[in-house]
Amino acid sequence: MLGPWSMVSIAVKQDRRHSAWSSMALFFDVDWFEARLAERGLSREVLASASGLSEAELALVFKDQRELSAEEVAKFAELLGAPAAEVALRAGVSTPAPGQGDVAGRIAALERRMAALEAEIARLKRG
Repeated sequence: MLGPWSMVSIAVKQDRRHSAWSSMALFFDVDWFEARLAERGLSREVLASASGLSEAELALVFKDQRELSAEEVAKFAELLGAPAAEVALRAGVSTPAPGQGDVAGRIAALERRMAALEAEIARLKRG
């Protein structure tokens, strides 16, 4: 007979497997990563090598004892052919996925570039 914590663990695993990836995963989703590797005919050793991790470091990631960095998420995503945001979610990481950094700073930089372009166009028209 299963105890109450066993039932919670089973429910969490089933919910994680069947829910959309828009909600935050709390743990590393081993089943999802294993399925993606299998779909591509790859092994954990290949994943470790391609992402710059030792096999021991990757084992800690799969045991949910080491968090991935944003750069490692990007490498996993490229190798697995999945969006970085989904890989980060499935890995249960709290670090932002690549490209999700300072949005306000990027907008400000784009606005400065736009103003410079507009000024150059005005100068050329006067020209």
